[in-house]
Amino acid sequence: MSETTTEPEEDPAAEEALAEDFVISPGFIQKVLEALDQGRAGEVKELLAPLHAADLADLIGLVRSRERRALIDMMGESLDPAVLSELDPDVRGQVLGSLDPDVLAQAIETLDSDDAVFVLEDLSEEQQREILEQLPEADRSAVEMGLQYPEATAGRLMQRDFVALPPFWTVGEAIDYMRESDDLPDEFFELYVVDPSYHPLGAVHLSRVLRTKRDVRIEDLMEEDLHIIPAEMEQEEVAYAFDQYDLVSAPVVDEGERLVGMITIDDILDVIQEEAGEDILALGGVGGEGLTDTVFTTTSRRFSWLFVNLLTAIIASLVIAVFRTSIEQIVALAVLMPIVASMGGNAGTQTLTVAVRALATKDLTPTNAGRIIWREALVGGLNGLLFAAVMAIICVFWFNDAELAVVIGLAMVINLLAAGLAGILIPIGLQRAGADPAIASSVFVTTVTDVVGFFVFLGLATWVLLG
Repeated sequence: MSETTTEPEEDPAAEEALAEDFVISPGFIQKVLEALDQGRAGEVKELLAPLHAADLADLIGLVRSRERRALIDMMGESLDPAVLSELDPDVRGQVLGSLDPDVLAQAIETLDSDDAVFVLEDLSEEQQREILEQLPEADRSAVEMGLQYPEATAGRLMQRDFVALPPFWTVGEAIDYMRESDDLPDEFFELYVVDPSYHPLGAVHLSRVLRTKRDVRIEDLMEEDLHIIPAEMEQEEVAYAFDQYDLVSAPVVDEGERLVGMITIDDILDVIQEEAGEDILALGGVGGEGLTDTVFTTTSRRFSWLFVNLLTAIIASLVIAVFRTSIEQIVALAVLMPIVASMGGNAGTQTLTVAVRALATKDLTPTNAGRIIWREALVGGLNGLLFAAVMAIICVFWFNDAELAVVIGLAMVINLLAAGLAGILIPIGLQRAGADPAIASSVFVTTVTDVVGFFVFLGLATWVLLG
């Protein structure tokens, strides 16, 4: 299974479509929509023909659902199959539903096996079966193998087409084989050296082969220090290996340690972007949400997280209720207590963001956890002292009350110290408990900083000012 599409040449129409930041220009989109609305299919195809597959995928994702369906219907078989793997997952589902199964099968056949798996995994098993039955046996076998592996693993990412050679071949034999073969991958960077059972022995960079004389044996060139990826490995771990060892490609093996595929850097860039996006959305409590979701879907996804935040807010309010008599006697407490809680929340979020990223990149490990925790505690305490001084001065001038200044200063130090510790300890604890720290940490950190901030400030005020 190989991809037949080619990179578009420089074209004035393509340059007109893109702004300086490589984003589809609004004026170009308007031209396409006007031609689409008036049914000028030829003009639509002419406008879209010079676009790179990724840019066309962006355009399809930017238009409304009704316009998207009309655009796909108008393009028909002229739609570049490479666009399917570039689409946002939510948009891809709608596009696939708009394509005739025969047209979709023809498109899948032209894609590399990893892209074909990436596209088909969004379909139901019945739809997958209908498409796979129309593929040639070799292509169908490659795609079915990829679909057998769990989602978000190396087996789903890998490309089944690769170059494997015996160690006793010469460079000349390897070059002749590649020239005559019809099953080479569309892009590859290494030749894998295998034994008769297809266990990887080493790899040879393609550039080194091209620089070496024909009579040199492959085993004399190969590098045995391979970074082998198990097919069941989580894609996040695969991305870490590529980043850690500056890999361009890597072999993938099955449970029997037989070579079954390869992963290239372009696939890993997609994974890195996907994982980073998921972490950002998870920190905000909007995991799995897309811009193409309906109002109802978006509301339902956000509701549960907002409900959890409501419960934590009620807990903080109960702490305030305990000190309602103090607040009634000293109105200034009601004015100042949101400042203490807000500063703690922001400080906790800063520490939390750094900690979640460090855990994701494996920069924060059990080896250095103690040192990092101590550092964050010191940072929280030092910031607490600095802002305590600032707020104490403000209180003296605002309320002309030195005791109140001392109270809010102490509360600021304690809450920012607690925020620093919570921001680092909570994500570490969640990860060790097997939970994703990006998803659940923020609500716990906010609860800690609110409860500690209100309790310490109002408790100190009751003891110092009203005691």
